[in-house]
Amino acid sequence: MGEKRTPVLRAESVYRALRRAIIEQALKPGMKLPEDSIGEQLGVSRTLVREAFGRLAVEGLVELKPNRGASVAYPTLEEARDVFEVRRGLERLVAESLAGRITPSQVAELEAHVRQEEKAHEQDGPESIRLSGEFHIKLAKMTGNALLLRYVQEASSRCSLILAIYGRPHSTECAVSEHRQLIDALRAGDAARAADLMDHHLRAVVTRALLTPRIERDIRDVLAPYALSEGLNPS
Repeated sequence: MGEKRTPVLRAESVYRALRRAIIEQALKPGMKLPEDSIGEQLGVSRTLVREAFGRLAVEGLVELKPNRGASVAYPTLEEARDVFEVRRGLERLVAESLAGRITPSQVAELEAHVRQEEKAHEQDGPESIRLSGEFHIKLAKMTGNALLLRYVQEASSRCSLILAIYGRPHSTECAVSEHRQLIDALRAGDAARAADLMDHHLRAVVTRALLTPRIERDIRDVLAPYALSEGLNPS
C-alpha cells in the first residue's frame, strides 16, 4: 500500500518544493524552468516535474507556452490589481464564514503561525511573504469549503509572487498586527468586523506594495500633449 502512494507523495513534494522556491524568489520571475535539469536536481522523473508545472500554472505561478517550455510567471501591474480585487472578495467570505465558528485549537494554530511570522518579519524577506500567504490559506482551509480553499489558495499564491516582484522594502510592515486583530475578531464571533478587517488588511497590503490605484484616462487626454507638441489640431 505504501509503495502505491510513493509516486503521489513524491509528486506533492516536487510541487511544494517548486512553489516555495518561486515564492521565496530562489526561482526568479521570468526564469526558464527546464524539466530535465529540475528533475535531475530533485531526483524525480520529468513526468513528475511536468505534473508540478501543471498545478503551478493553475495557480498562476508558472507559464506554459507551446514549444517554449515552462517559465516562472511575471504578472503585469494590471494583472496584479485584478488578482488583489478578486482576492478581497474571496477573503471577506472566508472571514464571514469563520467568525463565531472558529475552534480554540484553530485559534491556537493561527497564533502559533503568527509567532512564526513575527520571527520572519525581522528580516522582511521572501519567507515573510510566504508565511503571510500561508496564514490566509490556513483560514480558508478552516472554513471546510473545499472550493473556497481552492480559489483562495490560487489567489494567495499569485499575490505572493506579485509582492515578490512589486513589493517595496518593508512592504509587509504591520501585517502581523493586522493578522492578530483578525484572529481576535474571528474568536469574538464578530463577522462584520472580521470582514472589514480582512478588507482593510488586503487594501493595506496593496498600498504598501507598488500597486498604485487604477486610473482610467480617456485616450484623448492621453494623446493631447503629443498632438500639441507635433502641431496637430485635436478636434
